[in-house]
Formats: sequence, structure tokens, C-alpha cells
Amino acid sequence: MAQTFAAFVVYFYVEHLGVPAAWVAGAMVAHGILSAVLNPALGAVSDRARTRWGRRVPWIVIGTGPLVVAFALIWMPPSLPPVGALVWFLAVVAVYDAAGVAVVLNISALFPEIFRTTGERAKGNTPRQIFGLIGMILGTAGAPLLYGTIGWAGMGIGLGVVCLGLYLWSFTGMIERVPSEVAATAPALGWRDQLRYTLANRAFLTYVIGSLLVQSSTSIVLATVPFYVKYGLGQQDVADTAVLAAIFAAALPALAGWSWVVRRTSPRTALLWSMAAYTVASLAYLLPSSLPGAVAVGLALGIGVAGILQLLEVALSQIIDDDERRTGLRREGTYYGVNGFVVKGSVIVQAIVVAAVLTASGYDASLHTEPSSVVTGVRLLMAVFPAIGAALAFVSFWFYPLRERDVPVPRANDDSLGDETSEEEPSAV
Repeated sequence: MAQTFAAFVVYFYVEHLGVPAAWVAGAMVAHGILSAVLNPALGAVSDRARTRWGRRVPWIVIGTGPLVVAFALIWMPPSLPPVGALVWFLAVVAVYDAAGVAVVLNISALFPEIFRTTGERAKGNTPRQIFGLIGMILGTAGAPLLYGTIGWAGMGIGLGVVCLGLYLWSFTGMIERVPSEVAATAPALGWRDQLRYTLANRAFLTYVIGSLLVQSSTSIVLATVPFYVKYGLGQQDVADTAVLAAIFAAALPALAGWSWVVRRTSPRTALLWSMAAYTVASLAYLLPSSLPGAVAVGLALGIGVAGILQLLEVALSQIIDDDERRTGLRREGTYYGVNGFVVKGSVIVQAIVVAAVLTASGYDASLHTEPSSVVTGVRLLMAVFPAIGAALAFVSFWFYPLRERDVPVPRANDDSLGDETSEEEPSAV
């Protein structure tokens, strides 16, 4: 659902509903701000929650229904003028944001609890991300086929039903630590102190800045694909599927490759290699003038995308382990929440960059034929801006201070609360 939203919501409201691009950009900024604020707030509350069903699972159960319904309604606006369509978007997306944060943040927070070492996480994350990629393929590469045959509303309902079924199935595998292992977290830190110590963690800062940059790059690529296919390649909407499917088809086997790499090097080294691959591949989108060429570039980009999917989760789990070593507390919710707060900025970056470039290039959805400058603008969006973001992410990850594959075993009563993350011995990079 998230990838369908990121890839097609701007295109749907601008191209099909006729809402001005600047208005949609403003709405996406509001969406990004709301989602960003909700992430750390719900993360801190989740860390301190105590129920007989656990800290995370109740949030997931409560949020699943509203999340699925709101997603479907995004693609089912009543017949309204552009202003009305914008109001509909803002109202429905507010519900989508609140429910989405409650569900996704708490599912993510379970990952470091279920898998305890980098080796376990790399292996465990591979099937997790394979299923995630299958969902991405259905939600992005498959979306044009769906809305092209059963309409936008049918697509929203269909994908929502599929996601609801998968969420219900996943409840059977959600395992939390026993209460005694996390009992110290409830009274230990207030909400403000949790945020303060999280933002003072140098490993987390370098990680989250790099994550924001590369996820902004990916968001720009996904949002630009429909425009790239139509104006850069001169193809019909259905060709979106081929361009997006190429990325994910390459990413599926590459996930296992990145799992092998990180288990033999370290999260930092593997992240640097994946950013280099992503930067080079994204620049290649400047070259194709035909669909086969764009598909070939997508296959190369998929290798870098697989690195993002595999390695960001592993690195963040390593940061959480290091925090527990230093503080004696398990604070997955806070870290995933603050990470979500920052990374949701990728939605804002995407909205601003895409709207600014389209506007500057002379794009006008009401025109029968767009000026040639639109082609240039779309190619810049597809290639140059993502490459810049990935290159800057490489720089940020270079300063990531945790150099070993695993952090030392946590010490329950470590008195180094607030100390800066210690440097480890350098790895391969």
C-alpha cells in the first residue's frame, strides 16, 4: 500500500483529477509532517506500554482496519472540483497516516526482538524483504495493470483486501520479548529524555541522515516513473509496469546477495557498497529513449534497491543493540519512531522536488502536448536527483561509527547513559 501511494498518488490527483501540482505538493508536505510527528510520539508510547498482549501487537491489531479502509478511500474520491478533491485527500490521508504509523512502526519494532544478531537479522530479513518486494511489485508494477482494467477505485479496494488478509495472517508470527526482559524500560526514561538520548547517538544520526537521503531518492524515482514512461519514453501507462517490474525483479535475487555480504563484512561496509551501486545505476536513466533500455537500467538499479531493503533494517537493529549496551534499555519504538519522523521527510523532499521540477519545466496537465523541456525535467528527476541523494547518503554512511558486524553483548546496568557511541575497529571499508 505504501509503495502504491508513493508511486501513484501524485500522478492520480494531478493527471487524472486535475488538481494543480503545487496544491498536491502542499498536501504531500502536510502528509509528511503529520506522519513524521506521529512516529516518535507513538514510538515512545509503545515502548512504555504494558498489556497482557505485549507492547506492540495491540497497536497493530487496532490500526489495521482503519489503515486498509483509508487506503481504499484515497483512490475513491467523490465527483468534486479540484478544491474538494484536495480536501478529501487531506482528510482521508490523515486517517491513513495515523493508522499506518501505529501498524508499521510496531511491526518494525518487533524485528530486533525476534532476531538478535547481525547474522540472524540478515538471514531473517531476506524472506521478510522478499515478501515485501512481492508486495511492492503488486503495489507498483502491478498497479497500472489494475487501474487500467478495473479503475482506480477497484485498484484501491483490491490491494486493500489483499493487505488486510496478509496482516491478519501475520498476527500468528508476532513474537515479543517476555515482560521481564523489558520491564526496566517503563519507568526509566521520560518521553523527552528518550528523544534527547536518541538524537545524541552519533551512530543513529549518521544512519538516519543517510537513510533520509537514499529513501528520498527512491521516492523521487517511484513518483517520476509514470511521467518518465509517458513523456521520456513516449509509452502508454501500462509500460509503467515493465519499468517498475525490472527494478523489483532484479532486487529479489539481490537480497540474498546483500545478506551474504553483510554477514561477511559489516552493516557499514555493505551500506557503502550498496550506495555506490545505486548512484551509478540511477544516473543511467539519462540514456534510454526506448522501453527496453529503461528496463535494462531498472535491472541495474534493483541491485542497489535490494541493498536498501536488506541493510537499513540490519543497521538500525545494530544501533538499538548498541543503545541497550550503553543504557540497559530496549527502546525499539523510540528509535523506529524517530527514524520514521526523519525519514518521512522523504515524502516532503519528493513532493517539493517533483513539483518544482515539473513546474520549472513547463508541465501543464491541461495541455494536449507538453513542451520538450518537460522531457528534460523528467529525465533529471529520474536520474540526476536520485544519484545526488544516493551519493550524499554514501558520505553520511562513511561516518557511521559502528564498524564491527555485531556490538558487544548488552550489559543490563551499564552506567554510560548518554555517552557517545564508541568507535570499533575498522572493517573492510
